[in-house]
Order: sequence, then C-alpha cells, then structure tokens
Amino acid sequence: MSMKLTSIQRMLTAAIAAATLAAAASASASAQTLRFAHVDPDDWTTSKKGSAGQVFKNLVEAETDIKVELYPAGSLGGETELIEGAQDGTISIAMVSGSYANFCPAVAVTDIPYTFPSAPVAWQVMDGEFGTALAEHCLEQTGLRTLAYGETGFRHFTNSVRTINSPEDMKGLKFRVQTIPLYIEMMRGLGAEPQGITWGEVPTALATGVVDGQENPISVIFGNNFYEFQDYLTLDRHVYGVDHLLINDDIFQSLSEEEQAAVKRAAVVAGTTGRAIQQFNSAEGIAKLEAAGMEITQPNAEQMEVFREAAQPPVQAYLRDELGDDAEWIDRLSAAVSEASERF
Repeated sequence: MSMKLTSIQRMLTAAIAAATLAAAASASASAQTLRFAHVDPDDWTTSKKGSAGQVFKNLVEAETDIKVELYPAGSLGGETELIEGAQDGTISIAMVSGSYANFCPAVAVTDIPYTFPSAPVAWQVMDGEFGTALAEHCLEQTGLRTLAYGETGFRHFTNSVRTINSPEDMKGLKFRVQTIPLYIEMMRGLGAEPQGITWGEVPTALATGVVDGQENPISVIFGNNFYEFQDYLTLDRHVYGVDHLLINDDIFQSLSEEEQAAVKRAAVVAGTTGRAIQQFNSAEGIAKLEAAGMEITQPNAEQMEVFREAAQPPVQAYLRDELGDDAEWIDRLSAAVSEASERF
C-alpha cells in the first residue's frame, strides 16, 4: 500500500512541477522586456527619437505587462550596430534613419533630392500604400518589421560665401557632405564641389574655410552653432529624412495578439510624436538662426524646380544602376508623391 501511495505522490509532484514551470514560462512571456535603442539624446522635449522612445515606453507599459528599456544616445552603438543588433535579437527595437538603406537598398529612394514638396506629403506617402509596401519588402530582406515612420526632417544648405537662389550660385563652392554616393551625385548635379568629411571634423572645416558650406536639418545647424561660421541659409528642402521604427520580427511574433496590437499603436504614436518634436525644433530653429544673424532665403516654386531638374537626374541614374530590379521603387515613390501632392 505504501508503495502505491509513493507512486501516486511522485505523479502528483511531477504534475505540480510541470504546472509550475508552465506558469513561470507564461509569466515570463507576458513580462517580456523590449530593448529600444537609438542614437539621439534622451530628452523628449528636444530629441525626435528621444521623445519617440519615451512615448513608446509609456504607452506599452501602460497597456501591457511588457517592460521597455531605453538605450539612447548611441549607448549600444551607431545606427549600423543597432540594426545588426535588432537583426540578431540582442536589441528588440531600433529607431534609425538613412543607415537602413545599407540593409534594405530600396529605402534609398526616399533620399532622392527634391522628391517631397512638403512634410504633409511625405507623411501621406510613408503612412500610405507606398510606405506599407516598402515595409513589407524590407521585412523580407532584413527580418525587421517596420512598426512606424518618423522623420529626421528636411535638409538645407548653409554657406559662408553668398546667397544661394539657384544651382548657378553653387558653382565653385565646396560643400561638406556625408560620404554617401547619393549625396555626392546630388552636389555634382547642382554644380558644387562635394567634400567627404567626417562629422567630428565639420566645425573645424567650416571655421578654417576648408569647405564653404554644409547641409543638414535646421535642428542640427542650430544645435551645432554653425551660424558662428556660416552667414547664409537656403531653405531648399533638398532631402527629407525618414526615421524607421524597426522591431525584430521573431520577437514581435512571440508576443500575444493583444501585445502586438498595443506595440503597433504605441509605435504609430511614437513616430508621430517624433515628427512633431522635429517640426517644432525646425520652426524655432529658423527664428533663432535669423536672430543669430544668418541671412535666410526661401527659393520660390520656380526656383525649386530648377534645383530639382539639376539634382534629380544624376541621382536617379545612379540609383537605377545600383538597385537593379529594385529600381521600380523609384517610380513607385514618384507616383505616390504625385498622388499625395494633389491633396496638399
């Protein structure tokens, strides 16, 4: 009789242990931690990616048992490292911009100069059918799911020599650009001399006259005190920078349907918040740059068309060669922009 009781006791003990392990696994899944990384400062009042991360964290943690850990300011590496980390799962979510084109080349089409006439058009395109299709394409290539889009904003030219109202005014001027072929082709098309200079050397290059000008969003121009070396700002909006809020798809698929829905909602709000912070910083920055003494010009529609006709063809030709079969994304983007422009 005692042997039978012992056998039953063992069976009960095993069943209880199995149930305990299952409960622990379930609790672990529901209390999953997502690591959210980006390269911008953490201050949500001034940083587009910083504000996006804070909003995402607050919303997800309010609606689920998921915990979100934020790793701002490049604490886990530059954008390339963050994307690689998201691919191997050591980082759950990465919010990145132009570097994503190195992993999903079709993304580069959004950097074709003078493509987006305004921010609302860009939002409509990226949040619409084009952005959805691009996200699916990149998911297949990278294993990263695009949860939402934000923005790094429009890029503009500054220089220390003269007012720029047309490509003719850029001839002979040396401009610092990122060492990206697309930007080099753009500057050559505009008649300027592109100079590939690392970011850390830009202030010295501007101050010593190694280059005459540079190009960046307003927040970068003001935040780095470029008005101390540059007298002229041309609001030509030559490139609209897109932020991509990416999640490792295996991690996303491991979440429950309710958690996935909450993560997607939070990401859309995060991307929208980042856009708003960037827009505010740009508007405030223009006023501050003018107060600091910069001469600011805004090319009219006719002048903008001259810029576009000079810069777009060489960049598109370069991209068509580089993208091969994916060159169709150039035409898909153009069609989406044309459609969205009818509304604005």
